[in-house]
Amino acid sequence: MHLRDALEQITEIRQTVARATTFRGYRSGPVGVSALLAWGCAAGQAVWLTQPTDRFGAWLTLWLAAAGGSLLIAAASLVRSVAMGRSRMQRDMTLLAVEKFVPSMVAGGMLTWALAAHGREVVWLLPGIWSILFGLGVFASWRMLPKATFWIGGHYLVTGLICVVLGRGDQALAPWTMVITFGLGQTLAAAMLYWTLERNVEREETTS
Repeated sequence: MHLRDALEQITEIRQTVARATTFRGYRSGPVGVSALLAWGCAAGQAVWLTQPTDRFGAWLTLWLAAAGGSLLIAAASLVRSVAMGRSRMQRDMTLLAVEKFVPSMVAGGMLTWALAAHGREVVWLLPGIWSILFGLGVFASWRMLPKATFWIGGHYLVTGLICVVLGRGDQALAPWTMVITFGLGQTLAAAMLYWTLERNVEREETTS
């Protein structure tokens, strides 16, 4: 009985430390690639999908493919980080980071299905909804990330609201909505991760 209590206390301590430690699993490279995907898809839409409301299925497929590619890249990066680290603490922190983001991602997927299937007259809200939910996911995990992450979450919330307020019809589904939300947001996030985490590691490796 005492052994079980001790093991439970050790687990609680490990989880508490994980929450209080900066998570370094997110890297600027994969985040930068997701930014390039957003910019590239926006450029492709500007050329081939000039009337996204009339071709909503193609528009949705394009951006779901971009989101899926970004998620796969992020997942591969996290798995690689855990595999190379071989640390129980790192695994705990990675799981905690994923757990904090999952609810907003699931909510985004459910709302996307609901609007696409039963609310086609308001699908123009999707870019703003995606951005707001992504911002909430960032805020959910920002305490275990660099402090500057707070401003990344703020960017997604503010630009999501801008899309909701200013967007209507084709304009709401225009390339600019995804550029100012995810294109710019992921670009800023990649720069922030490099500047606050990776640059310091490179300096230490250079001086050592």
